[in-house]
Amino acid sequence: MTDHLGSCLCGTVKFEVHGQFDSFYLCHCEWCQKDTGSAYAANLFSQSAKLAWIAGVDAVTSFTLPGTRHSKSFCKLCGSALPSIQVAGLLVVPAGCLDIEITMLPTAHIFTSSKAAWGQGLRDVPEFGGLPH
Repeated sequence: MTDHLGSCLCGTVKFEVHGQFDSFYLCHCEWCQKDTGSAYAANLFSQSAKLAWIAGVDAVTSFTLPGTRHSKSFCKLCGSALPSIQVAGLLVVPAGCLDIEITMLPTAHIFTSSKAAWGQGLRDVPEFGGLPH
């Protein structure tokens, strides 16, 4: 089994994922835009991998949008997105909370009908290795 290590921004919450990811979706739905404050959410999915909390489980909290299956877990101290177990045992892991390099490429963009207009055509935007002066 493969182990994937992760944590929150403040380091309070630490976890391991034992097993493989089935897919890696970049979700452009309006809810994921609100969750991330960005153009899309980058989440890894697995039906078989197991989540093990190493530290800080008491700092993990969850929110489910009323009337939907849209749910997210996060650190109640720093707000970082964290893994959650969804409907039918589906493990969802925000890619950015992993502390290891992700070698899996995204499987697909989903809910592209909701794409943020400002998130398109980014190839032409200048790039900087750090904060521009």
